[in-house]
Amino acid sequence: MPAITDLSQLDLDGTYSYADYLTWQFQERVELLRGKIQKMTPAPSVRHQRISARLHLQMGNLFRDNQCQLFYAPFDVRLYNRKKSKKASKDIFTVVQPDLCVICDETKLDEQGCNGAPDLVIEILSPGNTKREMSEKYELYEEAGVREYWLVEPNDEIVLIYVLNEQERYIGLQPATEVVQSAIFSGLRIELAEVFA
Repeated sequence: MPAITDLSQLDLDGTYSYADYLTWQFQERVELLRGKIQKMTPAPSVRHQRISARLHLQMGNLFRDNQCQLFYAPFDVRLYNRKKSKKASKDIFTVVQPDLCVICDETKLDEQGCNGAPDLVIEILSPGNTKREMSEKYELYEEAGVREYWLVEPNDEIVLIYVLNEQERYIGLQPATEVVQSAIFSGLRIELAEVFA
Protein backbone atom coordinates (compact mmCIF):
# COMPACT_ATOMS: atom_id res chain seq x y z
CA MET A 1 0.00 0.00 0.00
CA PRO A 2 1.53 3.38 -1.00
CA ALA A 3 2.28 5.90 1.75
CA ILE A 4 -0.42 8.51 2.36
CA THR A 5 1.50 11.78 2.18
CA ASP A 6 -1.34 14.13 1.26
CA LEU A 7 -4.85 14.44 2.64
CA SER A 8 -6.19 14.49 -0.95
CA GLN A 9 -5.20 10.79 -1.25
CA LEU A 10 -7.95 9.86 1.22
CA ASP A 11 -11.69 9.53 0.67
CA LEU A 12 -13.08 12.11 3.10
CA ASP A 13 -16.37 10.19 3.13
CA GLY A 14 -14.61 6.92 4.00
CA THR A 15 -14.34 5.34 7.44
CA TYR A 16 -10.89 4.95 9.01
CA SER A 17 -9.44 3.42 12.15
CA TYR A 18 -6.58 4.44 14.39
CA ALA A 19 -4.45 1.83 12.57
CA ASP A 20 -5.05 3.80 9.35
CA TYR A 21 -4.35 7.11 11.12
CA LEU A 22 -0.92 5.84 12.19
CA THR A 23 0.13 5.38 8.54
CA TRP A 24 -0.67 8.93 7.42
CA GLN A 25 2.35 11.11 6.74
CA PHE A 26 0.86 14.48 5.83
CA GLN A 27 1.21 17.83 7.59
CA GLU A 28 -2.47 18.72 7.97
CA ARG A 29 -3.91 18.17 11.44
CA VAL A 30 -6.99 15.97 11.49
CA GLU A 31 -9.11 14.20 14.05
CA LEU A 32 -11.11 11.00 13.61
CA LEU A 33 -14.64 11.13 14.96
CA ARG A 34 -16.30 7.71 14.74
CA GLY A 35 -14.00 6.87 11.84
CA LYS A 36 -14.72 10.05 9.85
CA ILE A 37 -11.91 12.48 9.06
CA GLN A 38 -12.44 15.94 10.53
CA LYS A 39 -10.06 18.60 9.32
CA MET A 40 -8.88 20.80 12.15
CA THR A 41 -9.43 24.50 11.69
CA PRO A 42 -6.40 26.54 10.64
CA ALA A 43 -4.06 27.71 13.39
CA PRO A 44 -6.10 28.98 16.34
CA SER A 45 -6.58 32.72 16.80
CA VAL A 46 -4.35 34.75 19.09
CA ARG A 47 -7.19 34.99 21.63
CA HIS A 48 -7.66 31.20 21.57
CA GLN A 49 -3.92 30.71 22.11
CA ARG A 50 -3.81 33.23 24.98
CA ILE A 51 -6.71 31.51 26.74
CA SER A 52 -5.11 28.10 26.27
CA ALA A 53 -1.73 29.34 27.54
CA ARG A 54 -3.27 31.02 30.61
CA LEU A 55 -5.24 27.89 31.51
CA HIS A 56 -2.13 25.77 31.01
CA LEU A 57 0.01 28.03 33.22
CA GLN A 58 -2.55 28.12 36.04
CA MET A 59 -3.23 24.39 35.89
CA GLY A 60 0.44 23.50 35.49
CA ASN A 61 1.28 24.39 39.09
CA LEU A 62 -1.48 22.17 40.45
CA PHE A 63 -0.50 19.14 38.37
CA ARG A 64 3.31 19.61 38.40
CA ASP A 65 4.00 17.31 41.37
CA ASN A 66 0.79 15.33 41.10
CA GLN A 67 -0.05 11.78 40.02
CA CYS A 68 -2.33 13.38 37.42
CA GLN A 69 -0.63 14.91 34.38
CA LEU A 70 -1.61 17.88 32.22
CA PHE A 71 -1.21 17.80 28.42
CA TYR A 72 -2.03 20.31 25.68
CA ALA A 73 -2.62 20.15 21.92
CA PRO A 74 -1.38 18.72 19.73
CA PHE A 75 -1.67 15.53 21.77
CA ASP A 76 -3.50 12.45 20.44
CA VAL A 77 -6.22 10.99 22.61
CA ARG A 78 -7.67 7.70 21.36
CA LEU A 79 -11.23 7.18 22.51
CA TYR A 80 -13.51 4.19 22.29
CA ASN A 81 -16.92 3.28 23.56
CA ARG A 82 -16.18 1.64 26.91
CA LYS A 83 -18.99 -0.85 26.43
CA LYS A 84 -17.98 -2.05 22.95
CA SER A 85 -14.22 -1.97 22.37
CA LYS A 86 -11.16 -3.75 23.67
CA LYS A 87 -8.70 -0.90 22.90
CA ALA A 88 -7.04 -2.59 19.91
CA SER A 89 -5.98 0.00 17.33
CA LYS A 90 -8.16 -1.64 14.70
CA ASP A 91 -11.14 -1.12 17.02
CA ILE A 92 -10.47 2.57 17.72
CA PHE A 93 -12.23 4.93 15.36
CA THR A 94 -11.87 8.18 17.32
CA VAL A 95 -8.67 10.20 17.74
CA VAL A 96 -9.02 13.74 19.10
CA GLN A 97 -6.63 16.50 20.10
CA PRO A 98 -8.21 18.41 23.00
CA ASP A 99 -6.89 21.86 23.81
CA LEU A 100 -6.03 20.62 27.32
CA CYS A 101 -6.54 17.36 29.16
CA VAL A 102 -5.65 15.81 32.51
CA ILE A 103 -4.85 12.10 32.80
CA CYS A 104 -4.53 10.42 36.20
CA ASP A 105 -4.11 6.78 35.10
CA GLU A 106 -0.53 6.52 33.87
CA THR A 107 -1.24 3.16 32.21
CA LYS A 108 -3.26 5.06 29.58
CA LEU A 109 -0.13 6.95 28.44
CA ASP A 110 2.21 5.68 25.74
CA GLU A 111 4.51 7.22 23.15
CA GLN A 112 1.56 8.03 20.88
CA GLY A 113 -0.41 9.93 23.55
CA CYS A 114 -3.38 8.72 25.60
CA ASN A 115 -5.22 5.44 25.02
CA GLY A 116 -8.57 5.89 26.72
CA ALA A 117 -10.52 8.64 28.40
CA PRO A 118 -8.72 11.48 30.19
CA ASP A 119 -10.21 12.49 33.52
CA LEU A 120 -10.71 16.11 32.40
CA VAL A 121 -10.94 17.52 28.88
CA ILE A 122 -11.00 21.24 28.07
CA GLU A 123 -11.99 22.53 24.64
CA ILE A 124 -11.89 26.21 23.70
CA LEU A 125 -14.63 27.17 21.28
CA SER A 126 -13.66 28.94 18.06
CA PRO A 127 -15.66 29.92 15.00
CA GLY A 128 -15.97 26.74 12.99
CA ASN A 129 -15.67 24.21 15.82
CA THR A 130 -18.58 25.09 18.12
CA LYS A 131 -21.01 22.48 16.77
CA ARG A 132 -18.35 19.77 16.81
CA GLU A 133 -17.28 20.51 20.40
CA MET A 134 -20.81 20.96 21.79
CA SER A 135 -22.44 18.01 20.04
CA GLU A 136 -20.18 15.37 18.48
CA LYS A 137 -17.33 15.56 20.96
CA TYR A 138 -19.72 15.94 23.88
CA GLU A 139 -21.26 12.57 22.95
CA LEU A 140 -17.87 10.94 22.32
CA TYR A 141 -16.40 12.16 25.61
CA GLU A 142 -19.49 11.01 27.49
CA GLU A 143 -19.51 7.49 26.00
CA ALA A 144 -15.73 7.15 26.45
CA GLY A 145 -15.98 8.05 30.16
CA VAL A 146 -14.29 11.46 30.35
CA ARG A 147 -15.27 12.35 33.92
CA GLU A 148 -15.38 16.13 33.42
CA TYR A 149 -15.66 18.22 30.24
CA TRP A 150 -15.17 22.00 30.07
CA LEU A 151 -16.25 24.11 27.12
CA VAL A 152 -14.57 27.51 27.24
CA GLU A 153 -16.63 30.19 25.46
CA PRO A 154 -14.38 33.19 24.71
CA ASN A 155 -17.13 35.44 23.31
CA ASP A 156 -19.29 35.29 26.43
CA GLU A 157 -16.28 34.70 28.73
CA ILE A 158 -17.87 31.70 30.44
CA VAL A 159 -17.01 28.05 30.99
CA LEU A 160 -19.63 25.33 30.64
CA ILE A 161 -18.90 22.31 32.87
CA TYR A 162 -20.26 18.80 32.35
CA VAL A 163 -19.68 15.98 34.84
CA LEU A 164 -20.49 12.27 34.52
CA ASN A 165 -23.17 11.14 36.94
CA GLU A 166 -23.72 7.64 38.35
CA GLN A 167 -25.60 6.63 35.18
CA GLU A 168 -22.50 7.66 33.14
CA ARG A 169 -24.38 10.58 31.56
CA TYR A 170 -23.25 14.19 31.58
CA ILE A 171 -25.01 16.67 33.78
CA GLY A 172 -24.41 20.36 33.23
CA LEU A 173 -23.37 22.49 36.17
CA GLN A 174 -24.10 26.18 36.51
CA PRO A 175 -21.99 28.04 33.92
CA ALA A 176 -18.86 29.56 35.43
CA THR A 177 -18.82 33.32 34.93
CA GLU A 178 -16.26 34.51 37.50
CA VAL A 179 -14.49 31.42 38.86
CA VAL A 180 -14.32 27.95 37.35
CA GLN A 181 -14.12 25.19 39.97
CA SER A 182 -13.51 21.61 38.92
CA ALA A 183 -16.00 19.09 40.27
CA ILE A 184 -13.44 16.26 40.37
CA PHE A 185 -10.26 18.15 41.36
CA SER A 186 -10.92 20.16 44.51
CA GLY A 187 -7.71 22.14 44.13
CA LEU A 188 -8.50 23.26 40.57
CA ARG A 189 -10.05 26.71 40.90
CA ILE A 190 -9.35 29.42 38.32
CA GLU A 191 -10.29 33.10 38.28
CA LEU A 192 -11.77 33.69 34.82
CA ALA A 193 -10.78 37.36 34.77
CA GLU A 194 -7.18 36.14 34.51
CA VAL A 195 -8.05 33.69 31.71
CA PHE A 196 -10.02 36.13 29.56
CA ALA A 197 -7.91 39.27 30.25
